[in-house]
Amino acid sequence: MSDRDPSTLRSARWFAPDDQRSFGHRSRLKQMGFDTEDFKAKPVIGILNTWSDLNNCHTHFRDRAQEVKRGVWQAGGFPLEIPIMTLSESFMKPTSMYYRNLVALEVEETMRCYPLDAVVLMGGCDKTVPSLIMGATSANLPSIFLPAGPMLRGCWRGEVLGSGTDMWKYWAERQAGNLCGEAWNELEDGIARSPGTCMTMGTASTMAAVTEALGLCLPGASSIPAVHSTHARMAAAVGRRVVDLAWEQVKIRELLTEDAFHNAVVTQMALGGSTNAIVHLIAMAGRAGVRLTLDRFDEISQQVPVIANLRPCGDHLMDDFYDAGGLLALLNRIPGHLRLGARTVSGKTLGETIDGAEVYNDDVIRTPDRSVSKAGGTFVLRGNLAPNGAVIKPTAAEPRLLQHRGPAAVFANYADLKARIDDPSLSLTADHVIVLQNAGPIGAGMPEWGMLPIPKYLLAQGVRDMVRLSDARMSGTSYGACVLHISPESAVGGPLALVKSGDLITLDVAGRRLHLEVDEAELEARRADWRAPEPKFARGYGKLYLEEITQADEGCDFRFLHHGPDAPEPDIF
Repeated sequence: MSDRDPSTLRSARWFAPDDQRSFGHRSRLKQMGFDTEDFKAKPVIGILNTWSDLNNCHTHFRDRAQEVKRGVWQAGGFPLEIPIMTLSESFMKPTSMYYRNLVALEVEETMRCYPLDAVVLMGGCDKTVPSLIMGATSANLPSIFLPAGPMLRGCWRGEVLGSGTDMWKYWAERQAGNLCGEAWNELEDGIARSPGTCMTMGTASTMAAVTEALGLCLPGASSIPAVHSTHARMAAAVGRRVVDLAWEQVKIRELLTEDAFHNAVVTQMALGGSTNAIVHLIAMAGRAGVRLTLDRFDEISQQVPVIANLRPCGDHLMDDFYDAGGLLALLNRIPGHLRLGARTVSGKTLGETIDGAEVYNDDVIRTPDRSVSKAGGTFVLRGNLAPNGAVIKPTAAEPRLLQHRGPAAVFANYADLKARIDDPSLSLTADHVIVLQNAGPIGAGMPEWGMLPIPKYLLAQGVRDMVRLSDARMSGTSYGACVLHISPESAVGGPLALVKSGDLITLDVAGRRLHLEVDEAELEARRADWRAPEPKFARGYGKLYLEEITQADEGCDFRFLHHGPDAPEPDIF
């Protein structure tokens, strides 16, 4: 367009001047086969692609990157694909969470050091979403998110399978002796049958939805299954829209306001979404300079019903959700809980994007008066065992356990748990409270260990849920009466470190209370005897991680990456 001045583009600092340095920049582009007309006076669009042969959720991203490029070319931009470290939930050990902040740092510096006017963030597998957004927020360039989309439903012997959720379900049956090895192998073949993220309302689907609620996706993008042709068309549309964002210079922090994060939390609650979203949203808000606390999540949870009937809390899967109208339709059922004036990358407000969105299946997306749960999907607990908070997903637990008092069975770490949990001599009953220590941010990198295993001998008796406590996280596809994110964690001397087997623990979910029934004098004596575990790392990224990581209630971000004055633009000499 004639009113678009190329001199206002950030990339002009690299390419426009008539000097030796810019000569070098232009000539090196030509070395790669580009012509002057390809990049002259055009916005440079970085396509930050987290594709990898080790990321099963992103196997279609090679194709999607080409479709984004097509849209960028159509809109008059110059697309450049840049690989970003991928975070594979399935294969990274000890946990992809350990590397979330490393990728955020890589994204921030990639955006800062290269001649980019705007970026497309390509992610989906759990931790890629917050890491990309955290880094982009700190760099603060125009940004748009392209979600990977959920995979197609699984199938086994006529049964519809949901990834993650049904793995846990049938593993319990195998441990109980009810499922043979041949059937288990068939399940392995049938549970994940296409590119894309988990098709349950796990962490990936939750984070995609909250990203759209934040205003960072094109309307409806987060609900599209990965292999649908609509997903490919959406990718091209993302490419076209990001060129407009570059010209308009709509920076990401202009969208990530307090209202936007309010809408994201409402969305997480209405979906019955993953507890992991709490840690990520707190970290993402912190990068934007927005204060988001556990108490705010709990306030919203008491107001917003769960209206998405999706596994693991309900019956359906993500392709059912898409066919029922998707996220736009869900949000249009609860407009009174949203801040509709929040801006989005589409150029419209959230209210404008959801206006008129229809629900086509009232069992998948319920009305509030027929909700899956009258309260939101996640509750925040406090008490002498979790002074800085803990979380539980009551819709995923057996109701009988939401008010419970029982003796603790304590395990010092996951190796201890794995070695002893099935030992009959422990004489655990269904009333016991299984406690795992040293699984938090510093203790173990906060892996998804929170759905602690139930002893085989209790599974054989028909027990399928028990109260379980830890400072770990839990997969969004998991379920059970699992109290997670206990803060402060045991590895820094939090009260969880002081629990001993046989101590009585009271869980009162309705009362938001988690209490260790040990008097303060005894706890003080135990505290005096407690010794911090030896640091696992003396150098490298591990040392940086241990020195800078915050606790779960603070988002587990690095302190030195918190919101503050912007870093200067790079010198170009």
